[in-house]
Amino acid sequence: MSGASGTGAGANGAPADSRGYEGFGGFVAEVASASIPSWPPRVRAREGAPNVIVVLLDDLGFSDLSPFGSEIDTPAVQQLAESGYRFTNYHSTPVCSPARAALLTGLNPHRAGFASVVHADPGFPGYVMEIADDVPTIAESFRASGYATFMVGKWHLTTESKMHDGADKASWPLQRGFDRYYGSMDGFTTLFHPHRLVSDNSPVTVDEFPDDYYLTDDLTDRAVGMIRGLRANDADKPFFLYFAHHAVHGPIQAKAADIEKYRGAYERGWDHIRSERFARQVRDGLFPPQTVPAPRNEEPLAPVTAWDDLGDEQRALFARYMEVYAAAVDNVDQNLARLVDALRESGEYENTIIVVASDNGGTGEGGAEGTRSYFSQFVQLAGLPADWERDVDRDPSLIGGPRVFAHYPAGWAYASNTPFRLYKGATYEGGIRVPLVVSWPAGLPRDAGDDGVRDQYTFVTDLGQTLLSLAGVKPLASRTGLPAKEVDGVPFDEVLRDADAPAPRTEQYSEFAGNRAFVSGRWKIVTDHRWTDAFTDAEWRLYDLADDPTERVDLAGEHPERVAELAGKWRASAWSNTVFPLGDDGSLFTHRPSTELELERPVTLYPGTPTLERFRASKLTKLRSFDVEVRADLASGEGTLVAHGDQGGGYALQVSDGRLTLAYNEYGRMHRVTVPVAALGGRDVTLRFEAVPGIRWLIGVEAGGERVAELGPVLQLVGMAPFTGISVGVDRGGPVDWDVYEQRRSFPFSGVLHAVRYVPGAKAEENPEVIVPIERELARIYE
Repeated sequence: MSGASGTGAGANGAPADSRGYEGFGGFVAEVASASIPSWPPRVRAREGAPNVIVVLLDDLGFSDLSPFGSEIDTPAVQQLAESGYRFTNYHSTPVCSPARAALLTGLNPHRAGFASVVHADPGFPGYVMEIADDVPTIAESFRASGYATFMVGKWHLTTESKMHDGADKASWPLQRGFDRYYGSMDGFTTLFHPHRLVSDNSPVTVDEFPDDYYLTDDLTDRAVGMIRGLRANDADKPFFLYFAHHAVHGPIQAKAADIEKYRGAYERGWDHIRSERFARQVRDGLFPPQTVPAPRNEEPLAPVTAWDDLGDEQRALFARYMEVYAAAVDNVDQNLARLVDALRESGEYENTIIVVASDNGGTGEGGAEGTRSYFSQFVQLAGLPADWERDVDRDPSLIGGPRVFAHYPAGWAYASNTPFRLYKGATYEGGIRVPLVVSWPAGLPRDAGDDGVRDQYTFVTDLGQTLLSLAGVKPLASRTGLPAKEVDGVPFDEVLRDADAPAPRTEQYSEFAGNRAFVSGRWKIVTDHRWTDAFTDAEWRLYDLADDPTERVDLAGEHPERVAELAGKWRASAWSNTVFPLGDDGSLFTHRPSTELELERPVTLYPGTPTLERFRASKLTKLRSFDVEVRADLASGEGTLVAHGDQGGGYALQVSDGRLTLAYNEYGRMHRVTVPVAALGGRDVTLRFEAVPGIRWLIGVEAGGERVAELGPVLQLVGMAPFTGISVGVDRGGPVDWDVYEQRRSFPFSGVLHAVRYVPGAKAEENPEVIVPIERELARIYE
């Protein structure tokens, strides 16, 4: 055979009509000895490209870090601020998912599809709750430029109905630009017994967490491990790490030693703490001396009582909440120090950009009194019965530990957001102005005389674009063959280099749940909307942020023409950013697409099945009647037959000492009913949960068609409870019954368990959910 190519050969030697050699850069003959190999070039980051780390805390207030006035011990963040830059006028969104979408995409939150948290999909462009195919994330841009991309922690950018194991994973972290992922994709979780962890694209099955387990530590271990794994294989490749903490979102929990550190630190109360924090803020040049803090919040849904007006027992209890919160923040800083130490050890700290920020302001979700039963306090359901218990009485010493799902009172959020007004969810500054620290010793060294404080207006949409600009990474121009949407973010790297540089952004809209705001230079209009009120321009209040950054003096009556001008700008921005429709009838949170109906079909679970994901499990049980059919030889062993939930609320069916026990955890209040196994005659058992008026269940235990025991009526578990999904043959994650857990741990069933079947029944009369047939709606729109 000849080594020469045939007649009509292409440039690489192959015949013109051959296939598969198009664009090949070498030379191909019919034998290897006469051919020249070629390899595609490897994509590498530019020489000297910095690593980039974004550390995002959850629900952390403006003043909760020491560089922003806090008494909480955060030396690692303090060191970054002292060598880098802290922003006093950085703004985010009122709640978490929109902030994360804006940071990662550079789009305004509604344009990114995240008008709210990802617990609803009412069928409008601003509420899609997924990043579109034509929107690259900064992780995808970093990866395309030769970076390794890692993420640990909270994702919260996948709609609830697509978080289960059988879902389309196009919106999961690995499909949106990250090489590795470890954390919880849900909006929050517990720090001692996370309800669901995901590694890359798969659930992590943990029957029992070690006694010393703490999620913030675990996430840091994983992040450091990812970096070291990269360095073991590539000494030069830069990385982008998105470290999205679950702390300090409720339920607030902390390690005992960290709580002890703050014992007694908050006995003087929130008024005193806020006053001290503000004094430090002025001392450090964050605000001019003439600034006056906003007064104590008095809005109907978020009132704060003067600390001195509280009783002794209240003050002791409320101080404990803040000790836990401070301890959780402290632990985040300890773990940041561990991460920085790992960078120093490898010689990479100087050329690493590190950002520390919060997703929104501190939250008043705990209510005026705080709560030791977070999920009963967190319920957002009309018509709750008068005897609904929002704070189940628990031993205060348990607050912060794994047995109590707690949150601090709104008064501590008032202190967290010093010196601003209101909290998370509001478009007042307390909801949206948050701390931001940026450090890059090699690339952004501070000039002599520069205190590192920056007061130019910046927005979360700008942050990711700034990081790309600093790293010299070009944003992707297309994705999945589609031209990339134009970004809204404006890099503010010049502000970092020059304290006197003008703010690159002067105008920005905000909206969440009808709360609206618009900033134009020094002027801001804002509403404190109640869902029963009409959307009118009479709602607008006007503030001069240059003279009144804490929004104390409403100037709307003095400048109606300016209010009208800014209201028109807000409306134009709303239309161009898919903000409309505004919610006026509750449908944005109650209408669900008919595609979710498949999640309500009966399901059979076998021993060894990974824990059924929270939302997937809730479609079988939430605000409805349902049956749990257990097929087992009850006399063949001991242990857990089925468990759904944790210390925040749930139920478990277990066999022990010859007795079958149904344990029901009613948001922290325990109920139990037992039946001798011998009396069941070895028959299969069915739990019948009957929805009765008052948002309650009457629970029957039946064997052979005969009711052998009954429990209730008890309050239904609604909202985010049961939080841990359904496990069969073991009580995984956080235990439902702590007494059993102390004696038997996860208590796996030692006998013969065939399967457990869930059969959903009729919905409760209080269920507000409306299923919209999407095929019918599409036909109506396009007919």
